[in-house]
Amino acid sequence: MNMRAQRAKAVNTLLTLLLLLMLLFGGLGAAHLFAKPQASLTPMLGLDLEGGQQLILEPAVEGGQVTSGQVDQAVNIIRQRVDGSGVAEAEVTTLGGRNISVAMPGTPDPAVIESLQASSRMTFREVLAVESGAPAPKNPKNLPGYEGSSSKDGKASGKESGKGSTGGSSAPATIAEGVWPAQSSPKATDSSKDSSASSSGKDSGKASDKAAPSASASQGSGDAASSPAPTGSDDAQQPAQGDGTPHGKDITIPAAVQKRFDSYDCGTDKTREEAQSAGDDDFVVACDPTGTEKFLLSPTRIEGSSIADASSGPETNQQGQPTGKIAVSLELDGKAADTFADLSAVMAAQPKDSPYNRFAMLLDGEVISAPGMNQVITNGQASITGDFTAEEGKALADQLKFGALPFSFKLQSSEQISPTLGDEQLRWGIWAGVIGLALVAVYSLFQYRALGLVTLASLALAALLAYLAVVLLGWQYNLRLTMAGITGLIVAIGVTADSFIVYFERVRDEVREGRPLRNAVDTGWARARRTILISDAVNLLAAVILYLLSEANVKAFAFMLGLTTIIDLVVVMLFTHPVVTLLAQTRFFGDGHRLSGMNPESLGARRTTYVGRGRVRSLPDTPPTTGTTTEAAL
Repeated sequence: MNMRAQRAKAVNTLLTLLLLLMLLFGGLGAAHLFAKPQASLTPMLGLDLEGGQQLILEPAVEGGQVTSGQVDQAVNIIRQRVDGSGVAEAEVTTLGGRNISVAMPGTPDPAVIESLQASSRMTFREVLAVESGAPAPKNPKNLPGYEGSSSKDGKASGKESGKGSTGGSSAPATIAEGVWPAQSSPKATDSSKDSSASSSGKDSGKASDKAAPSASASQGSGDAASSPAPTGSDDAQQPAQGDGTPHGKDITIPAAVQKRFDSYDCGTDKTREEAQSAGDDDFVVACDPTGTEKFLLSPTRIEGSSIADASSGPETNQQGQPTGKIAVSLELDGKAADTFADLSAVMAAQPKDSPYNRFAMLLDGEVISAPGMNQVITNGQASITGDFTAEEGKALADQLKFGALPFSFKLQSSEQISPTLGDEQLRWGIWAGVIGLALVAVYSLFQYRALGLVTLASLALAALLAYLAVVLLGWQYNLRLTMAGITGLIVAIGVTADSFIVYFERVRDEVREGRPLRNAVDTGWARARRTILISDAVNLLAAVILYLLSEANVKAFAFMLGLTTIIDLVVVMLFTHPVVTLLAQTRFFGDGHRLSGMNPESLGARRTTYVGRGRVRSLPDTPPTTGTTTEAAL
């Protein structure tokens, strides 16, 4: 490769690095100014350096019967909820064999504290009727789509289904079941891989007038009060059998359930507890968290345990542009995905203003979302969208991903705790890093002369990237910097310096063999690159294994070690090598100045080197201005 091509390639690589830095700085600045929650410009600290809040949770069970196995299971689930990535530095332990102590750094969000107390059992059910959260003054006569009071064979049906029914002497209402197994809400923005799948709707987790907008969204049932409820009379009602009913089965709604729905008041204290106690075969009357809507729901169609994965993040529209809202993405397992596909096919065929077009997600006795269905979802990928904050979305995703607790908890006490180490230990830890960095700088300048300045610049860049990464990860994933993490950063100084030493020594070896520096840089890099990659791969593998098999502070150390190893690769590839390539084309370095660190005589370069085919390469007594050697035939 000629000098011009080498220079152009090196400059392009440095421009790529500059673009990366601009993106990181721009992202941090935007997150600090506009994001909710606002990003801090300094790293978040762990319990040992900042302190935090300690919560004592007591099981809320009748009769007080709690086994040690249940407590251990709850500890594992709570630990994953508050620190699923292992970098938030939360401490979860048992207390007295029954209670659970949860220590979290900083000031935890109230939504996180509430999520720790809930068992978080989710079920997916179809919506049979929707009304305002207050009881209706007079029950409407008919359900939407119902006609007459006869069953399929034209005779009155006295059949009741669902364990939650309390009975009734007159015939209950029925609606066509089809394959209405429950589901999770499909993505309103069609972010699933199946291009035919798209649904959205009104989020009932907040006030009903705050539906998430989307170009492909249907508005569910409109206003809560506009969807008539089932009749509270003793007359049985039955909907017309639609063409979208695949099996023609009926769900029987007992008259007592209808009466319960009509008189249900979301403002009472026991509404959520009653919905929580319902079984999978029960009809459920439940409200949204704000009490603006009440729902009559079918028996369970899909269990929350069928969720294979869950995560939260910014919602995007069909064009890939962010909407400014948070979406909780779900992925259902194989059987539930098939059930969901059948359900979405039936629901998408229903009128958009019908409650039958909506499906409900019941979490701990509350309908957190009840969107409408626009299209068939065939791949089991869906999302819950609404007016979540980032913290609320993450808390919900963690609840769904890590499973339900064996029982709910009540908060027994909450108190602030002081740092276990304090400012003095933090100050000494920082001093240890500064001293280590200074020793590396002295060695580099002594060993490599002016080339050692490249080492210092590379270390400074690595430190900057590590700082940006820690701050951004703290904002997005609650990464907390502990003393163990600081130790990992200090160890990384040696890892990064090792890569530079391998590269520089390989270039020096090429110079000793009689190659001019401009050629030695490329040849040395080609041979050093493999060694650097293997060395960093071993370090990264060790960090990953340590992270997976350890807990608490050791996990923090492993995470920082792995993070800085990746940063080392970025710095060496995008900064160190391009800079050395450009320096080799200057007279100071290219001609081997004695202070450049690449002087052939100082390195003991061979005066004459056999290069094959009867030819030798000789170093001139006085380095020429071109920086090249001469070759002659034997």
